[in-house]
Amino acid sequence: MGVNGQGGGLNAETLRRRRAVTEAETSLVALVTANPAAGEALSRLVHAIAAEAARTPRFAKALADALGSGPSTASAPAAVRAAPKPASRSKRSKGLLDPFAVFEVSGEAGLRARLGTLTVDQLKDIVAEQGMNHDGAAMRWKTASRLVDRIVERVLARSSKGDVLR
Repeated sequence: MGVNGQGGGLNAETLRRRRAVTEAETSLVALVTANPAAGEALSRLVHAIAAEAARTPRFAKALADALGSGPSTASAPAAVRAAPKPASRSKRSKGLLDPFAVFEVSGEAGLRARLGTLTVDQLKDIVAEQGMNHDGAAMRWKTASRLVDRIVERVLARSSKGDVLR
């Protein structure tokens, strides 16, 4: 099915939101590389604001009003949490984050923490996008912990590949 909002596909608005989050994450990773103190401080600030907006609808509305993004943004956290999981998809969505970039900035513990916030389906998106399903088993797994272990294992393996030559 495609991106049409019917039958398990993701609608255009959901994809636009995911793209915005991915772009913001990429910018934060670049900032952390260039200026670690500023990048980490901004990352903590954004995380605190987003977590509070997701937890408190009134704060989310006030934030949307203050940023001039209207009422549709205020309902975004609830809409993201309540989105139905697709039954099956022939093509996976783009992963929500780049595990290699997160590992480079935060290390293994940071990567595990970030992956721990994702759903099984979102983790499978990352596995598919990064080519981490070498044995064909990961897409059948139902537990997030197994998928997190696979992603971390592959990131560590690829990150240390070629170390013997250094």
